[in-house]
Amino acid sequence: MPTRRTPLPGVGAQYDFTTEEGRRLSVVVHRDGRRFLGFYRDDDPDTCEAAVALTPEDAAALAQLIDPVPVDGIRTDGLDLVTEHIQVTSRSPYGGRLLGDTRARTRTGASVVAVLRRTSAHPSPGPDFRLAIGDTLVVVGTREGVDALDAIIGGE
Repeated sequence: MPTRRTPLPGVGAQYDFTTEEGRRLSVVVHRDGRRFLGFYRDDDPDTCEAAVALTPEDAAALAQLIDPVPVDGIRTDGLDLVTEHIQVTSRSPYGGRLLGDTRARTRTGASVVAVLRRTSAHPSPGPDFRLAIGDTLVVVGTREGVDALDAIIGGE
């Protein structure tokens, strides 16, 4: 299901999606790494009926259960770096275009260290790597840089 990203100035970003059963979930990602998972009422999609606070460790453990594709080997503990997965959705202006067209590192300071496709992984993609709708970018950078790159890839 498509994910909608909403910037939360001074806080971070909120990611919303609706399951195939019609349930709305959201994840609020704070700049300091904290995350909150929100569950919304079926009869009132604007009312959050429960929220669960997740530490970065909780979020990593939950993500590993949901999608066991690891982003291991990149040490970010104690550093001012974060690692995130960014989807290239149908709304992205970069589907079908070269990675170099994003000017990711120049514009944000964040680096795309790999691109995951349904059937393959592409480590260290160069500027001539052609992105496709459905690709997942593995990005490393500061919280601000990664958020900025997420907005660029998302077409915001």
